[in-house]
Amino acid sequence: MTDNPVNPFEQMLAQAHEMAKAFNPAMESFSPKGFEALWPTMPKEAMEMWFGNAMNKDGLDAKTRLLLTLAGLTMQGAQADSAVRQTVRHAIAAGARNQEIVETIGQMSVFAGIPAMSRALELAKEAMDDNGDDET
Repeated sequence: MTDNPVNPFEQMLAQAHEMAKAFNPAMESFSPKGFEALWPTMPKEAMEMWFGNAMNKDGLDAKTRLLLTLAGLTMQGAQADSAVRQTVRHAIAAGARNQEIVETIGQMSVFAGIPAMSRALELAKEAMDDNGDDET
């Protein structure tokens, strides 16, 4: 037995890493962010049809629904990196301005706390930078 206690989570990650290397050495450099690039952003019209107000004319539009989704992800502590980045990408495609995205996340600081807001803003900035949209 060692003098330094081993964190079970770190031990599990190290074990999974070793298993991935054994199955496929290329998996050693796997990045979830790179995997996100495989999923294209839906066109605004498709988002309106499935998630917007196409079926319910008086309902929320896709942009509003995506901003609400972003607020919810921020409330959960912005722990789902891919989900936050993809929601930001989709919100931009649905017509959200960078300012609206930042305000949505900022509003959640009152309820989720500054650390969750800061993390969500970092992830949103990554998505906005990847989008190449300089608008604020």
